[in-house]
Amino acid sequence: MTRMSLVDKLALNKFQVDEGEPHILINYDICKDCHEKYCLLVCPAGLYSEQNGAIIVEWAGCLECGTCLALCKKGALDWKYPRGGFGIIYRQG
Repeated sequence: MTRMSLVDKLALNKFQVDEGEPHILINYDICKDCHEKYCLLVCPAGLYSEQNGAIIVEWAGCLECGTCLALCKKGALDWKYPRGGFGIIYRQG
């Protein structure tokens, strides 16, 4: 029996995106004063980026781990799990 690589396992995950209700919102009034910007570094899915000085999140690919919320010391994130029936469906890990 061959073992699947982590990348292959993650590729099996399915996302049911709730286009009408993002589960991660950024409070830009708070975020703009953050100098650390940990969210750019810690998200395992690499969903955060900086564009024209503002932090942008592509929440549709979220792994729902909460790492960004735990490390956002300024409290700029409004993070919740997606509504029932939406979000990530883990298939292998």
